[in-house]
Amino acid sequence: MKDKTLLKYLLWAFGLGWALQIPAAIFALRGNTLIFQGLTMLSMFAPLVATVLADVPLRSLGWRPRLRGNVRWYLAGWLCPALLCTLGAALYFLLFPARLDASGSAFLATLSEEARQQFDAQAIPASVFVLIQVIAALSYAPFLNAIPAVGEEAGWRGVMLPRLKERFGRVCGLLLGGVIWGAWHWPLMLIAGYEYGLHYWGAPLLGMLLFCLFTTALGILLDALYVKTGSIWAPALAHGAVNACSGLPLLLLNPAYADRLTVGPLPIGVIGGAPLLVAALFVLLKKAPAPRELSE
Repeated sequence: MKDKTLLKYLLWAFGLGWALQIPAAIFALRGNTLIFQGLTMLSMFAPLVATVLADVPLRSLGWRPRLRGNVRWYLAGWLCPALLCTLGAALYFLLFPARLDASGSAFLATLSEEARQQFDAQAIPASVFVLIQVIAALSYAPFLNAIPAVGEEAGWRGVMLPRLKERFGRVCGLLLGGVIWGAWHWPLMLIAGYEYGLHYWGAPLLGMLLFCLFTTALGILLDALYVKTGSIWAPALAHGAVNACSGLPLLLLNPAYADRLTVGPLPIGVIGGAPLLVAALFVLLKKAPAPRELSE
């Protein structure tokens, strides 16, 4: 029965997600960033909708924040993603110092001509803009991002992983779940070059495989937060924090190396993601924590 529920959930999650991601990617290719972002964000709720369509009781996922006794885990979910991303970027730029560009030209290179003119008209130094982005990523952005992120977490952490771990064991379940989560993003990567771009060595297969490695490592840490707290909001906050801070190193990357993100400095690259992988391996090899009872 549980296997049937899992299969039903996955069919709905992928069907709904890809039905939104494919047109989103097409709009991205046509340069319509606003529609791309809207459809992509909407697709993040596909796993939650799939949970309902798979007849999984929503109240069983743990909707109460349960802050008492869990504040440290929420703090970890809020701040540790920034720490891991910073360590990864620092390692990358330490190994490749010529790729560091603190002048802000990397950021300006990503803007359209119209956006660049508007930015210049505001007379805000690029360094100040970078600082504003960092402050946002460390303060309110993770909480705002947690709202769409919980759409994914309800499905991946609340429905898929518990069933995979029960069926295949904790380690194999977590590894398989990470690959499934990564594959869910593949239409965006294949069509629009999501995360890595379209023109890099080994495209698109290398990027697809590396992203599955990233989602596997991240999924292990998010699952630990879910199990520790018994609340779906803990991994949602951490997911939101990752979305808020993972792109910040691009603001310091020399634009000439923007087609080499499979290496770094973002956590989706081999070097940029090394601290995340080490943290996930540590959690994976530890004794499984006793699960907290889930509640509404």
